[in-house]
Amino acid sequence: MASVRDLKKDINYVLGDIIGAVCDWELENTDKDTKKSEAIVDEAIETFDELIAKVNIRKVEDPKAHFRAISAELEDRGKKLIEKINKLG
Repeated sequence: MASVRDLKKDINYVLGDIIGAVCDWELENTDKDTKKSEAIVDEAIETFDELIAKVNIRKVEDPKAHFRAISAELEDRGKKLIEKINKLG
């Protein structure tokens, strides 16, 4: 299993890349409404906060399972955010 530090880095990189992709989309599509893209950024920030809070929980019965679940949640929620970016047009 990767370290807690690596998991935090993964969370930061994945969600940071998603926010960067939204910013790139906004720069390329200045003529389109940005309400949906701003909502994606807000959701990415909420996801970041929630996942980091889960990582910082210190007393869990099975730490490996706990961190695997967080990693799986990151992957799932990241994919959903990417799908939303792709639907922006």
